[in-house]
Amino acid sequence: MLDEKRALSLLGLCRKAARVSFGHDAAKKALRSKNAKLCLLCADASARLKEEFRGLAEETGVPLRELPFPTAQLKRATQYSAAVLTIDEVGFAAKLKQTIDQKP
Repeated sequence: MLDEKRALSLLGLCRKAARVSFGHDAAKKALRSKNAKLCLLCADASARLKEEFRGLAEETGVPLRELPFPTAQLKRATQYSAAVLTIDEVGFAAKLKQTIDQKP
């Protein structure tokens, strides 16, 4: 079971540390330049966006996770409104993956 509060807190820390790329273009650039360590999609991302980034993540070998919360909740935690983002630092990416993949 995902601890949403913890995940949102970690995302806020990533933003403050400038280790995150928000939005379509920035996330795509991070994936293509091999800077991205984890790709995240919000629950309300469009089907087209999800399909596009699943393909990009698979092509570049970057893990992808879908978050159970919407863009509005992400915005409250990070001050950025984006349906897709990448985490661009290994430590933050590992901790977020661990938090997201946590079993109940």
